[in-house]
Amino acid sequence: MTAIQKIGYEECSPIQAQAMPFILDGKDVAGLAQTGTGKTAAFVLPLMERILRARPAHGEISDSEKEIIEKRAFKDWKPQNFILVLVPTRELAEQVQDNIIKFGVDSGLKGFAIYGGTGYDKQKEALKNGVEFIVATPGRLIDLYKEHLVDLKQVRAIVFDEADRMFDMGFKDDMKYILQRVPRERQFLVFSATLNFDVLNTAYQFGSEPVEINISRDQAKAENVKDQIFHVGNAEKPQHLLSLLKAHNPKQAIIFTNFKMNVEKITKFLVDNDVPAMAISSLLTQAQRNRVIEQFKAENHLNILVATDVAARGLDIKGVDLVINYELPMDSESYVHRIGRTGRAGTTGQAFSMVGEKDIESLTRIEDYLKHKIEVGYLENEQLLQEFKPFPDRFDGHYPKSLDGERGPRREGGRSAGGGNRERGPRREGDRGPRREGRDSNRGPRGENRGENKGPREERKGATAQKSDGPRPGHAKRPEHGSKPQHGQSKHGDKRHAGQGGNKRHEPRKGASAVRRPPKPKQTIGKKISSFIKKLFS
Repeated sequence: MTAIQKIGYEECSPIQAQAMPFILDGKDVAGLAQTGTGKTAAFVLPLMERILRARPAHGEISDSEKEIIEKRAFKDWKPQNFILVLVPTRELAEQVQDNIIKFGVDSGLKGFAIYGGTGYDKQKEALKNGVEFIVATPGRLIDLYKEHLVDLKQVRAIVFDEADRMFDMGFKDDMKYILQRVPRERQFLVFSATLNFDVLNTAYQFGSEPVEINISRDQAKAENVKDQIFHVGNAEKPQHLLSLLKAHNPKQAIIFTNFKMNVEKITKFLVDNDVPAMAISSLLTQAQRNRVIEQFKAENHLNILVATDVAARGLDIKGVDLVINYELPMDSESYVHRIGRTGRAGTTGQAFSMVGEKDIESLTRIEDYLKHKIEVGYLENEQLLQEFKPFPDRFDGHYPKSLDGERGPRREGGRSAGGGNRERGPRREGDRGPRREGRDSNRGPRGENRGENKGPREERKGATAQKSDGPRPGHAKRPEHGSKPQHGQSKHGDKRHAGQGGNKRHEPRKGASAVRRPPKPKQTIGKKISSFIKKLFS
């Protein structure tokens, strides 16, 4: 209560008021509410209450207090027990961890955020010392579990925050892998702005029957966000982006794009036109991403953030009064989460989307999801800026100066901290965990594609060796491409030598000899005599 008073909470939001009583009673809950309505506090606060009630009471307690303890406390809570909160992104892990620190400051309850892209040492040390809350992304948690640093049998409650996003990002197998290893007698909580069938089906599959709480059944997006679309050509988007920012002069703004390479180009365009902007995408290292978020939250001139969907969900950044979609997202739920970065905690906000010819299909899907047409906005001619530096046509691999000289992003294709827009794909089945998606999708079973790829290389090497050394004595020269095959040689001779057909005995042997020495073609007696005479007089 002391922590709540310090933060300044006076009344519960609707999702908090409806979810907390069920969580305090130990029931499983699936909570659906708009972004910015306090879902994190809705599960962190009652779980803290349950842990504190499980501690030994000091002094005499009344019968009513005994009844509350009996009803709310975790039964037989042990020091090694903990609450597991699973989140899709590192930024959301840090945010939930910040809330745990604020809420538990006077009660001694501790938590720690575990995610990839950072060293293991601090995470191992925190786990060794013991914590009541572990906030984790699935990939790093599974890594630590396999190293026997996390005992999933000690989980007393498991929370999936932004569960639908975790499914979208390919964590379904990871979630099942974790659920199979936590006790069946744990409390199961799911919170998100949108819940799909897969999420609830997974809950039922693992023995949970959550109480469903839907605060936003009739309204997909937050009511205090005014959203508009601007029909513009793709070539006109930079002009409209700059004009909208100049016209509205936001306190804090987030610009969303679908492509991480576009993040850098948009940021450079704004900086070149004297609009301070920062970029956040999977091309940044984790340290850079953390620094960008901290700079954006602070009160300074860096008040515009250009981002991919890595920042669209879960991030609670107070003061954002404008969101601009440079392109419309492919799925409707991402639109709701993007514009939900503004208008949080009772404040009002604006969201503008630039709709080009490539965005029409996405617009149709979004309006069907929202069940209404989005208001069309426009800029007067005098509002459109006519003089500005052009939009860069390519990304040169370096960040603007907003990172104060820190090393630029890693090149695409390297092991970036973000891993695209997700923490890590599902893992391999079996002892090593669920299979990673995308890694081996183009590779057949061991030995198939590798053997097929090996054939042409051997053929090329064999041809090179023959060309440099000339025909060996006693060997007929291989016919040129397109020439008539010699007597006794198959017209498909090259293919046969490459292992792609023909008599099996003519396939090359494996090893170095198959590379240096092509197989002997079948010769007639006349050919043998001819070769002998050539050898004799050469």
